[in-house]
Amino acid sequence: MKDGRLKLMGKGHSDELFTPDSAFDLLAPFIPKGSKIFECAVGSGKLKDKIMRSGFEVVSSDNFFADFPEYDIIITNPPYSIKDKFLEEAYKRGKPFAFLLPITALEGQKRQALYKKFGIEILFPLKRTDFNGKGSPWFYTAWFCYKLLPKELNL
Repeated sequence: MKDGRLKLMGKGHSDELFTPDSAFDLLAPFIPKGSKIFECAVGSGKLKDKIMRSGFEVVSSDNFFADFPEYDIIITNPPYSIKDKFLEEAYKRGKPFAFLLPITALEGQKRQALYKKFGIEILFPLKRTDFNGKGSPWFYTAWFCYKLLPKELNL
């Protein structure tokens, strides 16, 4: 994170995965009407645009760690290479959030300590999220949420 802005990271691959509308459609029924959403890893703006088309007010940034706008809920598809930093920051802010993360984000001592301390709610899609539009997603994701869903596991 040079100059505080999000960059593409990873060894030979990009952290930028374009969130399809269907991913937000799964989450939308759990978002209270009138919520102001902070899309804090806006990238290309695809998720932000879908949230706005769904009738929600959105503030957006690619500088999550330095921006503190007024909002009710954080909703984003963060760079997976720094997902731990995003989770730590979101829990520190104490407001509801929903992060689209790979299922492997359930693993790891650091993340599990956060989940144990603060709690985590998971919204599982019926199938893998197709980020590239080719119908061949290579890993499974879910919405990792805090203070947003009615129960811990939502299938």
